[in-house]
Amino acid sequence: MRILIGSPIKQKTNILDEFLLSLKDLEKGEIEVKYIFIDDNDLKESSDKLLEFRRSENNVDIFKLNNIDNKYICDNYTHRWSKDIVNKVIDFKNFIIEVAKKENFDYLFFVDSDLVLHPKTLKRLLSLNKDIASTIFWTKWYPNSYEEPQVWLKDNYTLYDSDYGEEITKDEEEKRKRSFIEMLKKPGTYEVGGLGACTLISKVALEKGVNFNRLYNVSYVGEDRHFCIRAAALGIKLYVDTYYPAYHIYREGDLVGIENYKNNNVCVNIKIDSESAFIILKVALEGIGDYSYDKPIEEEYLSFFWRRCKN
Repeated sequence: MRILIGSPIKQKTNILDEFLLSLKDLEKGEIEVKYIFIDDNDLKESSDKLLEFRRSENNVDIFKLNNIDNKYICDNYTHRWSKDIVNKVIDFKNFIIEVAKKENFDYLFFVDSDLVLHPKTLKRLLSLNKDIASTIFWTKWYPNSYEEPQVWLKDNYTLYDSDYGEEITKDEEEKRKRSFIEMLKKPGTYEVGGLGACTLISKVALEKGVNFNRLYNVSYVGEDRHFCIRAAALGIKLYVDTYYPAYHIYREGDLVGIENYKNNNVCVNIKIDSESAFIILKVALEGIGDYSYDKPIEEEYLSFFWRRCKN
């Protein structure tokens, strides 16, 4: 299994440190991983961090691509994207897609450089066997707002479902939105209409033609919207997995929450491992039924056990 991990990077050094550390900490096992970074940094210190990462890790390519030089505004309030900046990111991500296709990778894993990943993220996403799947993370888009996910159900960022042409009241809209949010807070894998920032894409999806080019008849800002609409038009479903949420360093002030996030991950691991052990035990007991301890277990039981555990 060969995975290309790709990221266009224009990042503050202290945030980049945490991102690169989480890439190192990913559980990889027998997975062959290559990294490709597009160095669009203004800060030499951040570019140096990428070079340092290349010295410590195998299979790291760093590119500097000539493009329009626009200032991306990222402060303690929010992030501001101009049309030219989005176009630059589109070019960068499409370049990474072409590398993945040319070098025949099994999967491409796009990760934004302001994320801290749970160590089990990559293996978990691969285990889903989906053509496009993202790990969830939560963000306060404005300082005093509620945390919201980076996935949505339809349109630009609609967090509730409705039938075609259905008219619903504001109260019903809020009710459906709360239901969607509560669902995403439970460990599981769910079909969604839009996603981004931490996305695993299969070779099958790449060969079908997914990319980040603007759709001429869609006015939504943000390259992920166009990627998701194109994927859906190609017949590829989108999924979000909520077992191992990432941590979003949306503002420098979010750096203080990383230690707590990592401590919580220990609890998450224990909870998920306990649930898995319970399921295995339940299946084993159901399958054994009234077998006696002094009788050999028949082959058909072993087949039943492994089949149920895999499902």
